[in-house]
Amino acid sequence: MQSNKLPTVSKYVGLDVHKKSVYGVIKDKEGNILSEQNFRVEPNELDLFMLNVKKDDSFVAIESCSCWQFIYDYLNDANYKVLLAHPMGVKALKKLRKHTDKDDAALLSDLLRTNMLPLSYAAPHDIRVKRQITRHRHSLVDIQNQVMNIAHSILLRHGIIHLPYADAFCKKGLQYLQSLDLPGCDRFELDDCIEIIKMFEDKKDKTTEAIEKIAIDDPAVRLVMTMPGMGHYCATTFVAEAGDIQRFGDAEKLTSFAGLVPKVHQSGETLKLGHITKQGNRNLRHVMVQAANIAVQHDTTLGKVYNKLVAKKGHQKAIVAVARKMVTYLYVMLKNNIEYNALQIHKAT
Repeated sequence: MQSNKLPTVSKYVGLDVHKKSVYGVIKDKEGNILSEQNFRVEPNELDLFMLNVKKDDSFVAIESCSCWQFIYDYLNDANYKVLLAHPMGVKALKKLRKHTDKDDAALLSDLLRTNMLPLSYAAPHDIRVKRQITRHRHSLVDIQNQVMNIAHSILLRHGIIHLPYADAFCKKGLQYLQSLDLPGCDRFELDDCIEIIKMFEDKKDKTTEAIEKIAIDDPAVRLVMTMPGMGHYCATTFVAEAGDIQRFGDAEKLTSFAGLVPKVHQSGETLKLGHITKQGNRNLRHVMVQAANIAVQHDTTLGKVYNKLVAKKGHQKAIVAVARKMVTYLYVMLKNNIEYNALQIHKAT
């Protein structure tokens, strides 16, 4: 999150975007309102609102939210200078004034003209495609896990705790669940769960195939995949969530973005490090921890990091430390366009 020094223009447009409507405010460089209007999210109404706004003599600010992309892309494609505002930075400022659609749009306009707009990264289309497909697969896993939890709760009703298979939902595990003699309603519910689990397994496989096709064509993803533990899904997710690696000044900023840095508690000369912040990108953090669990089994360097900490800190903290180290290495790899085995860390091993 950062502000940007903008050249002076004659008009500053703030757009408070919602699912069905947009409240727009246009101000001049002195802060006078030139125009304001509430209109529907439709191209012709947006065109009418922007009719007297010159593309080369204006800036437009939109707050990053669940429905920012259509308006942002439409104006950007029309050659307007559009900036995406970071929601956390804007949220803090909203507390200092009234909170209506009009006030929110006016705030964005004021932040633009005073060069105080907290910027958010507006990912290009190819990065958004990667985010969309990898997040879709993550959603499929989440939904499937919910159904699995329901299946476990059905078994618990009948005291079925110890199953003959470590994975109750592997092929043989599902066959075992189908063979259980349960009362009618429970049997019906468990059969539904099994069918849904099978369906989502098929959807996951097809989504993974789509991700693999994307990964093959992306040099950055292929480079990330040279690191142990970073398969098609994890590598594509990393590239999608991190975006342009050049926007991070150093590796620490990237690990902070992933939420893999410890909380800092300081009072006077006392400094304590707590658990990781978990305030960064949840998807990125999730796949890096997932990848770290695999990497420590196949890579000597990362295995040493894990073995050094596991006895003292326990498995989870040791794996998080490995994930943080992996993000640091990936930053260097992408920044310098070098594969994992070419890193300096391997010269002594």
